[in-house]
Amino acid sequence: MASSSPPSRRALAPDVSLREVWAWSMYDFANSGYTTVVITAVFSAYFVGAVAHKAPWAALAWPAALSLSYLLTILTAPPIGAWADAHAAKKQLLFLSTVGCVVFTAGLWFVAPGAVVLALVLVGISNYFFSTGENLIAAFLPELADSHAMGRVSGWGWAFGYLGGLVSLGACLAYITWAGAQGQPAARFVPATMVITAVLFAVFAAPTFLFLKERAQPQPNLESPWARLLRTFHESARFADLRRFLICILFYQAGIMIVIQFAAIYAQQVMKFSQQQTIVLILVVNVTAAVGAFAFGYLQDAVGHMRSMVLILLGWIVMIGTAYFANDAPTFWVAANLAGLCMGSSQAAGRAVVGFLSPRAREAEFFGLWGFAVKAASIVGPLTYGGVVLFFAGNYRIGILTAAAYFVIGLALLAGIDVERGRKAALLG
Repeated sequence: MASSSPPSRRALAPDVSLREVWAWSMYDFANSGYTTVVITAVFSAYFVGAVAHKAPWAALAWPAALSLSYLLTILTAPPIGAWADAHAAKKQLLFLSTVGCVVFTAGLWFVAPGAVVLALVLVGISNYFFSTGENLIAAFLPELADSHAMGRVSGWGWAFGYLGGLVSLGACLAYITWAGAQGQPAARFVPATMVITAVLFAVFAAPTFLFLKERAQPQPNLESPWARLLRTFHESARFADLRRFLICILFYQAGIMIVIQFAAIYAQQVMKFSQQQTIVLILVVNVTAAVGAFAFGYLQDAVGHMRSMVLILLGWIVMIGTAYFANDAPTFWVAANLAGLCMGSSQAAGRAVVGFLSPRAREAEFFGLWGFAVKAASIVGPLTYGGVVLFFAGNYRIGILTAAAYFVIGLALLAGIDVERGRKAALLG
């Protein structure tokens, strides 16, 4: 009977339907519009170019606001995860974080040129809710996937997510093209795209709350989330491979966040792309990112977690070198699409490794630690980049080398991680 099951079905836990995995993936589809439009392609460049009037400090103010939101996420994600495990409330908390992100993203409608403080406050709050939801949706992965198909199922979600970013950004590009033909300035049509992004986030996330099940059971012996988190750290010697991989994530994710937060700014300030050219570039990159997430999920299950991670980080290093030496649009297009391929694969692969190494019944708690590492990287990476750019008087090209340094350190940290040993420790819990 098992041999007659379709391959996609064998990747799932016994009581999980394809519809439920689709509903789980729809959250990645929904929230990718936020990162693609707000953080990467549209609002980041609008903030530097229009809101801050290309001031030299804008390259540091933008990551500083996001870093404050990530710091708040770092402080709250582990106890939120522990509380979600204790009360079997991942889905409830996910709903609240989604509402928060949608509302404050729509609030960016009110940001006009010169409204620097309002822009940074709204972006910081919306990004906090986005980051919290990202942690919570990831914690469902071990409940949905077979333990040996974490990479595959995680890849489905990330690939679907990049397609969602493609849809949201495409809708915004269509509106920007129409508004531009009407003679509207960026100060009018960019805020409108924030409302479009918020509405699409809410609509696309609806299937998640309709069909995704909360399988966790409330744990009767409740303790303080902070006490539980402290116990987790005290027991971390039993999960040495997971701990080392989380440190690895801290470094390579710092490089990724530099690329995410500054891709559109780099394209416009260094390569002199127009806003429409930048959006088209990001649209195409989302396609390659979806391909990377989907294909590397299968590669990861086939060749192993660590081999696939080595390939991914080597790809990132090659991408940074290509972008640094790019002096024409075609070369930069090659670098950007290589970044998309690596981005999709690294995001899916990293989430799968954490799921593979996390003990059952404590997934939300350990994915809170994953969120801790990712958000710490989101602070360190972009602030380092912004500081280097400011030190070198606005030289974005030199700044990009900081990302390469983080990828090299991440590659070195992969040595010594034994995922099978880590999996045995997780099963012993």
